[in-house]
Amino acid sequence: MAQLLILTSSVDSDVLPSLGLLSHRARTIPAQPAALVSAPSCDLILVDARTDLAAAKSLCKILTTTGIDVPLVLVLTEGGLTAVSADWHADDVILENAGPAEVDARIRLVIGRMAQDKSASKIHASGVVIDEASYSAKVHGKPLDLTFKEFELLRFLAGHPSRVFTREQLLSEVWGYDYFGGTRTVDVHVRRLRAKLGDLESLIGTVRNVGYRFNVHEEDAERVGG
Repeated sequence: MAQLLILTSSVDSDVLPSLGLLSHRARTIPAQPAALVSAPSCDLILVDARTDLAAAKSLCKILTTTGIDVPLVLVLTEGGLTAVSADWHADDVILENAGPAEVDARIRLVIGRMAQDKSASKIHASGVVIDEASYSAKVHGKPLDLTFKEFELLRFLAGHPSRVFTREQLLSEVWGYDYFGGTRTVDVHVRRLRAKLGDLESLIGTVRNVGYRFNVHEEDAERVGG
């Protein structure tokens, strides 16, 4: 069962009749930017685009610009389908007369896709969570204050657990081929990264006379192998 938020300028009308036959919880608010400030949390937003396509498109742009983290679905008439394009930034569309089975399937699928996308953009490794989408990292839920290169170094190493990289390889992968500094730069960034990892500093392991690797805890290795 999902929490749905319906944005419509026709508050008295039934935007998507089939919802009444499903177990999802839906709340309707005016399709106005001011109403979004105090909007309740939800799993999915339905935008009523049945009558005023221009206003619906404008609202969609406002929603995506402000950075919503739930799927955005348009409710349309058959004729409205021809007006929708990629620049609406909608995740899916539903016809107003769609049956309950189709409506339920579309809701489940679009929520599931977004959940998979969010999971795919994160690296989970030995207590560290690296969010590639927001360029942020956490250790046991606590945010790490990393510079861009520190983040890139951590992301690269954690993305290749247990694999050993030479300093030259790390310079090439993280700093790029056009970087003319010496390998000492890698050592400095590793030292700073270890300091910020605190009690998990051993995750960045040194392989003598070779380079560095991201160490995987035994329990993590078992999960990967199993």
